[in-house]
Amino acid sequence: MPMPGPSISTILPSAIYDELRASILSQVAAPGTTFTESAVALQFGVSRPTAKMAIERLVSEGLLHREVHQAARVPELSRADIVDLFDTRAVVESAAAAKLASEGTVPREALDAHRRIQAGADGDLAYAPLDIAFHRALVTGQPSTRLVRMHSLIMGEIELCIGQVQANHLRTAAEVSAEHQAILDAVGAADPELAARLTRSHVEASRERLLAHVDASGTADSPSRENHR
Repeated sequence: MPMPGPSISTILPSAIYDELRASILSQVAAPGTTFTESAVALQFGVSRPTAKMAIERLVSEGLLHREVHQAARVPELSRADIVDLFDTRAVVESAAAAKLASEGTVPREALDAHRRIQAGADGDLAYAPLDIAFHRALVTGQPSTRLVRMHSLIMGEIELCIGQVQANHLRTAAEVSAEHQAILDAVGAADPELAARLTRSHVEASRERLLAHVDASGTADSPSRENHR
């Protein structure tokens, strides 16, 4: 007797989540864009509880914020938010790189993500998802579960920032790839101090480009905004 396939209620929230997530990270849904359960349900032709599941998952990851009795909204990060986020990220990720380098261990997932960025560096590669995968792998590949938990708390907002860096063409895939290669070389050479320093420098370079863009435009937001009401 054939096993039953996954139910529609199991499939659809994941598919909706994937599409909404992509729209947020690509800046199609700009900072400040709102998502209501009724609008998402109408857009995808599903029930409100199904739409709610997808929205709640995005809220739990920090890609949407929601106050009590208000619609979920793409976070609008201020300059101070960006500074705080990248400073925190630099501390966590440099510590993770040092731990990896202390054993000379290069996580396979980080290497795979790096190679894919490297392969597309000469073209118009949408590198943000691979950049995120690289940095997540550096943290999850080291032994400290506390560093992993700390990193997971800020990953949603990190993804928003990396999405802004890519959407506004603030860094090229070639630049990112070269800096990732240097980090991997330091980890493979079992040089914790160098691995930590290069990781911090890499994170700070993205921070400075994003802050310069914010200062020049007078806002941390993308210029376009679409409400999903």
